[in-house]
Order: sequence, then C-alpha cells, then structure tokens
Amino acid sequence: MDLILPGSGLIIWQLIGFLALLFLLTKFAWKPILAALDEREKSIEDALKSAEIARNEMANLKAENERILHEAKIQRDEMLHKATEHAKQIIEEAKEKAQQEGAILLENARHAIQTEKKAAVEEVKVLVATLSLDVAEKLIKKNYTTDAAQKALVEEFVKDIKVN
Repeated sequence: MDLILPGSGLIIWQLIGFLALLFLLTKFAWKPILAALDEREKSIEDALKSAEIARNEMANLKAENERILHEAKIQRDEMLHKATEHAKQIIEEAKEKAQQEGAILLENARHAIQTEKKAAVEEVKVLVATLSLDVAEKLIKKNYTTDAAQKALVEEFVKDIKVN
C-alpha cells in the first residue's frame, strides 16, 4: 500500500513547496498576470466599442448613400423629363420653321409662275401685234377694193397661220 498512499513527510514537503510557489507567484507573477488580463479585457472592450461605432457609422453611411442615390434618381428623372421636353420643343420649332419655309417657297413658286404667265401673255400680245402688222402690211400692198378679194385674202392668211 505504500505505493498508493504517500508518506506524511512527502505530503508536508509538497505542501511547503506548493505554498512557497504560491507565495512567489502571488508576490511576483500574480499582479503582472492580472494587469495583462485587465489590459486584454480593456482592449477587447475597446475593440467591441470600436466595432459598434463602426457598425453605426456604416449604417449611417448606408442610409446616407441610399438618400444620395434616391436624390440622384430624382435628378436623373428630372433631367430626362427636361431633355424630352426640350427635344419635343426643338422638333416642334423645326416643324414650324419647315412649314414657314415651305410656305415661302410655295409663294415664290406662285410668284414665278405668275411672272412667267405674264411674260407669256406679253409675248403672245407681241406676236399678235406682229401678225396684225404683217396682215395690215400685206393688205395695204395689195389694196383690195372688193369684198370678195379681201375675204379671199383673209382666208389665205388664216391658212398660213400655224396654231400650236
């Protein structure tokens, strides 16, 4: 049984060694260990506080980003609306300008046609006058005194005239 139960001297020496070790540890090591544990606890608490602050800041930044994104979408919609309105206005102005220019061109064409018509009428008048003078000249040259001779002459002139 000696192997299972230690002797009383051994127990006393182990107890003295343990108490000496405990005294030395409390005297020299316990305070630095507790200080290191306190420092570690403080650093963990600081890290947790920093993480909480960072999480709150991230939530604030996310809310701010969403607000900015919402404002940007509103501005984009306003810009698109303004651009659409501006494009419609430009198209409408172009249509009006094209109609005005078309009306001016049409009026100029009518004026040109009228001028050409007047010129053609004047040319026909000149031609008729020339023909009349030619007829009168021929009548004077022949000096017809009888009606039958004058009628024959007029019929001859009518046959000579070519109508287009």
